Amino acid sequence: MQAEIKEKLQVVLGAPIIRTRSVSGGDIAEAYLLETSTERLFCKFMQGTNALEMLLAEMTGLQQIRNTGIIKAPEVYFCEDFGVKVCLGMEFIESKSPSPGEMETLGEQLAIMHKTTSEKFGYHSDNFIGSLPQSNSEHSSWISFYVQERLVPQMQMAASRNLISKGEIPEAGRMIETLSSYFKDLIPALLHGDLWSGNYLISTAGEPYLIDPAVYYGDPAVDLAMTRLFGGFGSGFYHAYNENSGDIENEEDKTRLYQLYYLLVHLNLFGRSYYSSVKNIMEQYF
Repeated sequence: MQAEIKEKLQVVLGAPIIRTRSVSGGDIAEAYLLETSTERLFCKFMQGTNALEMLLAEMTGLQQIRNTGIIKAPEVYFCEDFGVKVCLGMEFIESKSPSPGEMETLGEQLAIMHKTTSEKFGYHSDNFIGSLPQSNSEHSSWISFYVQERLVPQMQMAASRNLISKGEIPEAGRMIETLSSYFKDLIPALLHGDLWSGNYLISTAGEPYLIDPAVYYGDPAVDLAMTRLFGGFGSGFYHAYNENSGDIENEEDKTRLYQLYYLLVHLNLFGRSYYSSVKNIMEQYF
């Protein structure tokens, strides 16, 4: 850690930093465990375009999840722009590998969190999915929201990067018509928004925590679709979720259609290796 940044952090903390250790901060950030004489903090650093906006959005999402009082998220202490870098400081969670019972608790708590509702689909502010902007403009219709704020922007971005051709992008009206067969009678539910295995922790006390959210109000099946994209969270998690939420109608189709968004995101972030997966879903449904 640069001496200048360390000095500025000590001013923010009002205490000398006695120890620092580099820890994982994800694909687009660097992170440190900081220790003072009285506390331990997780500090996430970013720089460049949108750094401040991204960390402020993460702070908002963590606070939104914490405010439900249902499932834990790290407490955020500050978000500071130090000029060259922006720092998000939060509670440090000592984590461990999850037990089957703890994954069941995660499933149960997620299902209950999904009962936190809103009048409209979207969110009062935009945020990010990975490093990509995510529009949360509010809609009364879930189908309209999912097409206009999720699928279309990612498809257009992929075309602008020559990852797909413009001719491969389905017409919005066609997507809306298709989705009308699968998405019915939905109430806007609070979502984590990017729930893969790297975005939850189990503390050493056995408590689930959600991290790195991309929150908005939508269909709970979106979060479940993301959990299944890269291997799944285990049968106990899904059983506990369903016990507290009920079965999801058209679950297999919903999973594929919601994974399309995340696969488009991965296509835009990581390139053509995700093209065939995107193409297969678009050809199947649109």
